[in-house]
Amino acid sequence: MAAGSAKRALRAELKQRLRALSAEERLRQSRLLTEKVVAHKKYQEAQRVSVFLSMPDEIETCEIIRDIFQRGKTCFIPRYKFQSNHMDMVKLVSFEEISSLPKTSWNILQPDEEDEREEALSTGGLDLIFMPGLGFDKQGNRLGRGKGYYDSYLRRCFQHSQVKPHTVALAFKEQICDSVPVDENDMRIDEILYEDK
Repeated sequence: MAAGSAKRALRAELKQRLRALSAEERLRQSRLLTEKVVAHKKYQEAQRVSVFLSMPDEIETCEIIRDIFQRGKTCFIPRYKFQSNHMDMVKLVSFEEISSLPKTSWNILQPDEEDEREEALSTGGLDLIFMPGLGFDKQGNRLGRGKGYYDSYLRRCFQHSQVKPHTVALAFKEQICDSVPVDENDMRIDEILYEDK
């Protein structure tokens, strides 16, 4: 089976697994991962951190973002251009600002295009990138939603930065697969955090 059709089949299966998770279970695993993140050496050392604003079927990142600000780190969040696969990581000014961000047609909170913000790559890059996804395997392969935003952004990071950012996926244990199909455009990630059995 070609990677494209294998990915489509796996995406459908993973979406079904995620739909079966109760709100309580999503919250339990999210809290556990927040504890793992704040105790993580790479996180404690990082100054410039990128993190996604989670959708309902993703690990809840709210408390991670709160901790970033409490520790005096600089927080960047994705701003997607939906007509392309282009994404920037733009500065979030405060934790409180999240509630006033507009919602896109994909139900994602992000600053408007017209909202001039510091972009991470233009001011020194990133130390650490927390990534969402639909599925992951233990070799560091990631299955996204099919648009290639993170793969494209990571390639730009490697071209711009002297130092490669450390990439960490945040996952429910139900998103861990034996093997994720990949092609030449897929970027491997450094680490996947999830509830270890």
